[in-house]
Amino acid sequence: MERFLIDAIGPFFRGYEKQRVNWSKIPFLHLATLGPERRVQWDRIREDMRRFGDEVTRIGCNGVTLDDLAHLAPHALHEAEVAERIAVFREEFDALFDLLRDGFGLKIHLTTDVLPSTPALAAGLGSDPRVLEEVYGEMIEGLLGDFPQLEGLILRIGESDGNDVRDPIRTRLHLRDPEETNGFLKRILPTFERHQRSLVLRTWTVGAHRIGDLMWNRRTLEATLDGIDSPRFIVSMKPGESDFFRYLPLSEAFRTVRQQKMLELQARREYEGAGEYPAFIGRDCERYAEELSGVEGMVGISIWCQTGGWHRFRRLAFLEDDGRDVWIRMNVGAAMAVFRHGRAAEAGVREVVGEAAAGAAVALLDEADRVIDDLLYIGGFARERWFFRRVQVPPLLHVYWDTLFINHAVRKLMRHLVEDGEEAVRSGERAAEGFPRMLELAEAAGLPVEDVEHMRDFFGLVLLARRYYFEAYDEGMAETIVAAKRQYKLRWKGRKTGRYRVKISFAPFRLRSRALSLMLGLLLRRRQGYRWIDRWFTLHVLGVLFRRLKPRDPKRMPKFLRKSAMGVDSLFK
Repeated sequence: MERFLIDAIGPFFRGYEKQRVNWSKIPFLHLATLGPERRVQWDRIREDMRRFGDEVTRIGCNGVTLDDLAHLAPHALHEAEVAERIAVFREEFDALFDLLRDGFGLKIHLTTDVLPSTPALAAGLGSDPRVLEEVYGEMIEGLLGDFPQLEGLILRIGESDGNDVRDPIRTRLHLRDPEETNGFLKRILPTFERHQRSLVLRTWTVGAHRIGDLMWNRRTLEATLDGIDSPRFIVSMKPGESDFFRYLPLSEAFRTVRQQKMLELQARREYEGAGEYPAFIGRDCERYAEELSGVEGMVGISIWCQTGGWHRFRRLAFLEDDGRDVWIRMNVGAAMAVFRHGRAAEAGVREVVGEAAAGAAVALLDEADRVIDDLLYIGGFARERWFFRRVQVPPLLHVYWDTLFINHAVRKLMRHLVEDGEEAVRSGERAAEGFPRMLELAEAAGLPVEDVEHMRDFFGLVLLARRYYFEAYDEGMAETIVAAKRQYKLRWKGRKTGRYRVKISFAPFRLRSRALSLMLGLLLRRRQGYRWIDRWFTLHVLGVLFRRLKPRDPKRMPKFLRKSAMGVDSLFK
């Protein structure tokens, strides 16, 4: 392997005080382009970037990823205000690129969605796909010519800007099937070959359109990559055939894709506290490395240390003066130890915490692994593979980003999908017994004890939720849960530690168990391949029904479904 990338977007979030943050991309509207505020903010970003560059090169990274083409590529049709902002961004990013490349020898990769636009650009160009692609190609050509510091671009074709993004520069899904995507890649690849830069294609999708099963459908992936053979082309994939969750086997695509490949890893685990408590990736890295041994075409890894998720957790990787980013640092260190240096994950932990603390730190991380496996996740559900339309159902449903759901609908769903609820409760209770030992280990290693206390308190709520899901319900249980939530909020309100949201409702879910069983049998499948009912109903009729029957007033839908990411609509495109 030769490429060891890490995302460098953390410095751009300094001072970003929005309560719940979209961590999928730099918040460009937060960046000052006028007045004295511009110099103050950008000087701080440059200072933070210098610190970040020094830290990550010491740990072994040789490249960074940054956002994004859309905010650095000018066009004559852009609104005057947009053009002015892009001009400032180009000037400031040019200086940052020089700092990263010349100061630290880091190879810079810029992200881009397909396709970016603005209202004026869209009005001027119309909707002809070829015209839009030609303009996009011109943007790529100009960008690679204007910024010689760039090593290449990383394309995201299966997701666009979230519904919460208010920037006039927005991206939208453009490519809808493998054939379109294949043709698009073949049209733009010569530009990268001519400039001797890299084109990195991410296979991540959110399930929209026919291309939405790219992550796991071998036929879709083969058709997308058919006939593409270039030393400038790389395929970048998450480890499993879903998002960054546990319990997922390594994707077979790493063995079947013949082009150059990169493995994506997440050090700031967006579904496991986002750096607020220990959620180790070292053992997964060791397993991936063993399974990838001998696989041809592996050229590197891409680590996400800041990117990912919609949540209130705010720790900035490699930028915390009080060391509160230590859990992220240890994950990055473990990944680099395994993949760059061919060593055990412990070696990376040792580099971060020192020899004296390493033993207790590794023991703590391994114990936290067991607690997360058995208490945050419900093993009886997480080990199963379920598919809905073009996506693999996440193995973690009741806790999503920064929210724990305790309600009757989730209770019914869990009781249907988990065969042995009693064992689920017992395994959770056994896992919770590990917290006293974890607190001792954290103190012995000189690691943030308060983080482990927060983990203990929140996981106590998760255990109460599990008892509610699987044990007989009574009013006393409801009172216990409400009281525990109140105590959790009081203890962690206003602390530096980020706090989870706990959404509670004991109102009856009106769908009867038999009807729920029939509905889930129709909508969910256990195998990757589509059933005849999927091809006729789930993929087509259901999409039409959703678009026709969804509430006209978006506020009638739960906020997390319509605001976070691209919203639930993307599943039905």
